Amino acid sequence: MSDSTSVLDDLREESEELDRLVAGADPRRWALATPAPGWTVAHQIAHLAWTDHSALLAVTDADAFHALVEKALAAPGSFVDEGAEEGAALPPGALLARWREGRTALAQALRAAPPKARFPWYGPPMSAASMATARLMETWAHGQDVADALGVVRPPTDRLRHVAWLGVRTRDFAFGAHGLTPPADPFRIELRAPSGDLWTYGPDDAPQRVTGPALDFCLLVTQRAHRADLALRADGPDADRWLDLAQAFAGPPGSGRPPKGAAS
Repeated sequence: MSDSTSVLDDLREESEELDRLVAGADPRRWALATPAPGWTVAHQIAHLAWTDHSALLAVTDADAFHALVEKALAAPGSFVDEGAEEGAALPPGALLARWREGRTALAQALRAAPPKARFPWYGPPMSAASMATARLMETWAHGQDVADALGVVRPPTDRLRHVAWLGVRTRDFAFGAHGLTPPADPFRIELRAPSGDLWTYGPDDAPQRVTGPALDFCLLVTQRAHRADLALRADGPDADRWLDLAQAFAGPPGSGRPPKGAAS
């Protein structure tokens, strides 16, 4: 995994790209529905702002963060949506300012964090680099929802290496989230980067393999596209099963997205 400085630089660029997308949109377009049921463009940005604030508390005020965890445990099915609803009710300009201020404060706190520090989270404790990687993954994934709503095609970049790495690292978590025992043996994953480079993970002689475009893998593990619409290949039954349940995000299994052309 990259060090925190590298991933924080990429997180800034990823955030700025999404910022330009929404800042240039007519305010009425913030009310457009995104592929996430019940969420508009405003909900997507509000969720990023809310999660950045949660992460900032985890890094700077553990007691305040634990109070958030208690609220989440009290309302596990609605806690995230409530945070998005509160922010989405703001005027677009005010919401955009909130997101900018929060992500800047979080970046400053993560850059100042000791290299070996671990911070509480809704799952296992995280290092500064891991926290930044998770934030980049969410920014890219929710940015994809925004781009889809606005009818914009975003050229993929090699910043996806962080999302791909997280998708690989969460293999066992994804099996466990479905009540399944993770495979004992490592997989071989070979992904073609947007730049044309080949990103590889795991031993090259592993019989269980996943190959394909890095963009498609990232869309899969963030559940922004259905496997049937992606050019990913699985060799081996365990690898094949993984592609049906992969998720790079914490929490219960997501419902994913239906295949293109499926009846709604």
